[in-house]
Amino acid sequence: FQHLWQEDQGFRKTMILNQAIQAAQGEYLIFLDGDCIVQPDFVKRHRQLAKSQMMVTGSRVLLSESLTQKILSWPQWNFAAFKSNLISYRLNGGINKFWPIVLKFGPGAWRIYQKFVWRRIKGCNMACWKEDALAIGGFDESMTGWGHEDADFVFRLQHSGVRRQSGAWSTEVFHLFHRISDQSKAAENAKRVREKIMAKAGIGV
Repeated sequence: FQHLWQEDQGFRKTMILNQAIQAAQGEYLIFLDGDCIVQPDFVKRHRQLAKSQMMVTGSRVLLSESLTQKILSWPQWNFAAFKSNLISYRLNGGINKFWPIVLKFGPGAWRIYQKFVWRRIKGCNMACWKEDALAIGGFDESMTGWGHEDADFVFRLQHSGVRRQSGAWSTEVFHLFHRISDQSKAAENAKRVREKIMAKAGIGV
């Protein structure tokens, strides 16, 4: 595999993602953040949902600070050991979801969004075809700082004709607890996405 990096000059996620899109040798891209760990069938589940002219927005399970520290102390990620304690973790607040880890569902029309919906877009767990990502110019590199670059990407994909599928109840990742990032540009980024949506709809232009 290839390893790409960039100098730490603040939150420039869109730039490194675009480098990754260009460098990827496969036809299908799965986006995963470094603060997430996956289930053994994560890639398999995404492949099951991979359809032409479609993208997937997955879901995540939030881990508490104490459970995160416990898992990070393990020699390696042990999903079997983790799963054997799911009920206990849910009851003591270690995880915020239980059933989506236990029950898995395959492809279906119920997964398809009929229009753009901001809700449930998580850049830490998404997938699309490389050609579709390139067709819209990848992520908007003018969006710097934390927040909503993923919603912008999804909106532009959908506007180009790509249909969005929910990856919930299939592709869940586990999000490790950490300090909240600087969100000072989140409102500005959200405003820019809303302006794009309104412009495409012919509102205020």
